Amino acid sequence: MSSTVALPARLTIEGASLALSDLVRTLGARSGPVRLDASSMQDFDTSAVAVLLELRRYLSAKGQDMTVDHWPPKLAALVRLYGVDALLGVSPATGGATVDGQS
Repeated sequence: MSSTVALPARLTIEGASLALSDLVRTLGARSGPVRLDASSMQDFDTSAVAVLLELRRYLSAKGQDMTVDHWPPKLAALVRLYGVDALLGVSPATGGATVDGQS
């Protein structure tokens, strides 16, 4: 059973460290696959990509899969621009593939 966690509406350089700490604390006690809901993300910069990569690393180390659902088009474009779309599971339709590319 996967657990869904909403990503913050604002994720910029100013708050990236705190957002990452909050997300790690929220996800720390959970087991099994994790679903992140990006639908509320409205104000973000490249720091959001860094936070997602760090969450992926953290969850992978715990043996957990991570899926991001409801990619905002601009965030999906940033992920593709940095060439980490395969790592973060951005599909051409940005519909929500898992980190490992499974649906």
